[in-house]
Amino acid sequence: MIEVSHLTRVFRTYKKRPGFWGGVRGLFNREFAETRAADDINFTIGEGEFVGFLGPNGAGKTTTLKMLSGLIYPTSGTARVAGFDPTKRENAYRRIFALVLGQKNQLWWDLPAIESFLLLRHIYGLPADQYRQTLDELVDLLGVREKLNVMVRELSLGERMKMELIAALLHRPRVLFLDEPTIGLDVVSQKAVRQFLRDYNRRHRVTILLTSHYMADIKELCERVIVIHKGKKIYDGALDRLEAGSGSRKKIITFLPALSGVDGAKTGSFPDTWQSLHGETKRSEEGKFVLRVPSENIVAVSQEILSTGPVADITIEDVPLEDVIAELFQSQ
Repeated sequence: MIEVSHLTRVFRTYKKRPGFWGGVRGLFNREFAETRAADDINFTIGEGEFVGFLGPNGAGKTTTLKMLSGLIYPTSGTARVAGFDPTKRENAYRRIFALVLGQKNQLWWDLPAIESFLLLRHIYGLPADQYRQTLDELVDLLGVREKLNVMVRELSLGERMKMELIAALLHRPRVLFLDEPTIGLDVVSQKAVRQFLRDYNRRHRVTILLTSHYMADIKELCERVIVIHKGKKIYDGALDRLEAGSGSRKKIITFLPALSGVDGAKTGSFPDTWQSLHGETKRSEEGKFVLRVPSENIVAVSQEILSTGPVADITIEDVPLEDVIAELFQSQ
């Protein structure tokens, strides 16, 4: 469904010298800086796939989505979406994809959302019965029927994002580009949007490319991720394989030594800095110790902890996905 080959975008920006005379000198001798927002990116995505597109701020994620949407032209390389060349901006192509930017609105701010939906119906030339059927499905899935006649400016952030998703899906696109759709939403709204996207993807087999800085979005929705850093692709594959490599084969053991006495005096053989065969850890302000050890040493380290002194609580958990991604960036 999506084929990207050696896609590159270079932005050329003017470097202005400070002050008035710096501006005058710039009239005659200008300095420019080049930024490779996307640098020789290659990947393919099949129909119905839900793929996470990860990277730090400025990595080139939004630039890539805009090139796939035809909003900006690549400096070099090619991209094809459902057989179309996005740079040609054909009307037939615009009818089969949708782009949702979490920080930009497409709805009219001073009108109820239903008015914007009616406008989009005429823009896309949707038959009345298809429009009503699609709108009813989306409204019921997102639970916003009672908000359709409320002005967009009076909706909460979560309600506005739900309306944005409805606007993007009214014409039943085959490809959906999502750029941080849950940014700024509370936990309840994030969960509702994630559930909707999961259900919609399964019902209609829409190909979705999702960028997000919330790892909960990625873990719950995507089995495959593409990671870019400084414009270059550094990983493309299964999410569980990413977690199984790059240091995440380690586990985190958190334990709290037992306390006794009215004043909570420490007991046992745990000094403020505890040395294990598998690493060193210091006592936190809450009295806890945290160790990061390879998975195969979990049992041995746990036994060592329990044999050293009384323990009130011990927890073993995976390394957070955020840490795995951060390590991947730092290794580049």
